[in-house]
Amino acid sequence: MLGSIIIGAIVGAIAGNLMHTHNGLFMNIIIGILGSSVGHFLFGLIGFHASGLAGIIVDVIGACVVISLARKIAR
Repeated sequence: MLGSIIIGAIVGAIAGNLMHTHNGLFMNIIIGILGSSVGHFLFGLIGFHASGLAGIIVDVIGACVVISLARKIAR
């Protein structure tokens, strides 16, 4: 549980920097955890299952997708 929160915060912060958003720690954790799920789901659809550093990259890509979708919905 604690590991998921820490990884979620890191992934959310990286995705936030890539997407030029400025969120707080709590929002970074939420974005990171949701992004991880979305990224692994999307990459699983094409048959790519990642762990380790590749898994972190998939998590960040998923978090960027979550941020993009949130921006589209907010407009």
